Amino acid sequence: MLDRITIQAKTAISELIEIAKLKEGDIVVIGCSSSEVAGHDIGSNSSVDVAAAVFSGIYPVLKEKGLFLAAQCCEHLNRAIIIEADAAIKNGIEIVNVVPQPKAGGAFATTAYQNFENPVAVEEIKAKAGIDIGGTLIGMHMGKVAVPVRVSIGKIGQANIICARTRPKFIGGIRANYDETLM
Repeated sequence: MLDRITIQAKTAISELIEIAKLKEGDIVVIGCSSSEVAGHDIGSNSSVDVAAAVFSGIYPVLKEKGLFLAAQCCEHLNRAIIIEADAAIKNGIEIVNVVPQPKAGGAFATTAYQNFENPVAVEEIKAKAGIDIGGTLIGMHMGKVAVPVRVSIGKIGQANIICARTRPKFIGGIRANYDETLM
């Protein structure tokens, strides 16, 4: 089961990166309910093993592409983000002090914190893309205009997934022209 979860996570993130046309240094937010992945209600049965399976499918792919993983904590930490210190510094994001635990932050954010080179917590980001695994509500950490992205799989484990990318806002009116590469 865990191997299948890792493969599904790797497939979803690989397809999202390609479709979203992410560039080196971009931030990708992942909200993951390990409970939902394992077939339970969100927040009811956190599993570090399940979270590690998802993490091991996503993190190496992002790292290889020079992208930053932003692991969203659960509601008990107000959906704070665990991110590499380099990402926070490069993006001018204020660091806050909290260390996630499986029941206060979530198993996925805890796994990220334990595996990052220099993890820090921040309260908010504006990610270029993301995957919501199991109804974790990542929208608050996406850029202003989020666009749904369809990938070839609809679930990781038993959890429904929703992928999204962002694009710049269209401004102007009927006479405005737009850069097709930014859509």
